[in-house]
Amino acid sequence: MLGDALKSIDGILSADDAKADPEAWNSKGQIYNEIAKTEINKKILDPSFVIPTPDAALIALESFEKAISLALKKSHTKDALAGIKEDEEYLNNIGITQFQVQDYNNSFKNFSGSLKASEVLKANKEDTRLSVDTIMSDQVFYTGVSAYYGDNKEASIPFFEKLYKAGKAQSLVYEALFNLISEKDVTKAMEYLEAGRKAYPDDSGLLFAEINYYLKVGKLDILTSKLKAAIAKEPDNVSVYVTLGNVYDQINQKERAEGNAEKADENLNLALDYFNQALAKDPKNFDAKYSQGALYYNKAASMTSKLNELSNDYSSAGTKKYNIIKLEMDGYFKTALPYFIEAEQLDPKDLNTKIALKEIYARDGKLDKAAEYKAKIEALGNN
Repeated sequence: MLGDALKSIDGILSADDAKADPEAWNSKGQIYNEIAKTEINKKILDPSFVIPTPDAALIALESFEKAISLALKKSHTKDALAGIKEDEEYLNNIGITQFQVQDYNNSFKNFSGSLKASEVLKANKEDTRLSVDTIMSDQVFYTGVSAYYGDNKEASIPFFEKLYKAGKAQSLVYEALFNLISEKDVTKAMEYLEAGRKAYPDDSGLLFAEINYYLKVGKLDILTSKLKAAIAKEPDNVSVYVTLGNVYDQINQKERAEGNAEKADENLNLALDYFNQALAKDPKNFDAKYSQGALYYNKAASMTSKLNELSNDYSSAGTKKYNIIKLEMDGYFKTALPYFIEAEQLDPKDLNTKIALKEIYARDGKLDKAAEYKAKIEALGNN
C-alpha cells in the first residue's frame, strides 16, 4: 500500500501544475514521514533490520520546505511545519541508527537534516527539540563526527569550530581540528592543539596527534622539550613519562630505519629510562612495562631483513655474518621476553602481548609454549 502511494504522489508531482501545488508537496512529505517512522519502528523491534530507505526523512524535509516556499494559504505552511516537527525526530533517529552501524555518510546527511529542520522551525517561531543547549551541542558534535569518520572530513570543520568557539568541545573536536588544519595553517592548528591539551591534559588522542605531527615534520626535539617541561610541572603524572618514553622510541625506530644504529640505541636507552621512571612511580603501569618489551622486540625485528639478505650468501664470510646477527637478534628477543611476561600479568586480556610472546617462543623453538599462546590468542578473538 505504501509503494502504491509513493507511485501515486510521484506521478502527480510529475505534472507541471502539480509541481506548484503546496498540498501535493505536503502529501509527499507526509508519505515519506510515514516511511521513516515505519522503518525506525522496525529497527527498534529488530536490531538486525537494515533500514532500506535512509533518505526517507530527508526527502520528507525537502518536500515540506517546497510546500512552504509555494504556500498560498496559512494552512499550507502550518501543515508543512507540523510535518517538519514530526520529521525532526525521524532525522535524528535515522542518523543515530546509521551511526551505530558505522554508515557515517548516511548518518551525516540525516544529522545535518535534523539541524536544518530545527533552523526552519526556529525561523517560523516553532518549537524544536534542539532548543535545549545541551541537545543542540550533542547534535552538532555527532554531525561533525559523522562527517569526520565518513567521506566528508572537510565538512566536519564548521561543526567542530562551532563547538570550539562555544567552549563546549570534546577532546575529539580538538584532535580532529588539529589533524584537518595542520597541513593548511600550522599556527591555527597549534592553537587548537594547545587549547585541547589544556582542556584535556591526559587525553592520549591529543598527545599522539602531537607526536605524529612532530614526527612527520621531523621536529621531535620540540615535543621532547614540551614533555620534559610537563614533567617538571607535574612530576607525579606517570602518563607524561610513558609518553616521553614513546617519543624517544619513535626517534629510535626512525634512526634505526635510516641505518643510524648508534643514534637509535641512544634513543632506545632514553626511552627505557623514562619507562623505568614511570614504573618507579607506578609499578603496575601496563603501558610502560609493555613498551619496555616492545623496545627490544622491535630492535630484534629490525634485524630480520638483514638476515634475509645474508641467507642467500653461502660463503664462509656470509655464513659467519649471518650467525653473528642471528645470535644478536635472538638475544634481543630473549631480553624482551620477561617484560612481556610481566605485561601479561598486568593485563591478561591484551592481545598484542600474547602475539609477541607467541612469536618469541616460536623463534626460540619452544613450540609447546608457542601453541599455548596461539590458543590464548584464539580464545581472546572468540570473546
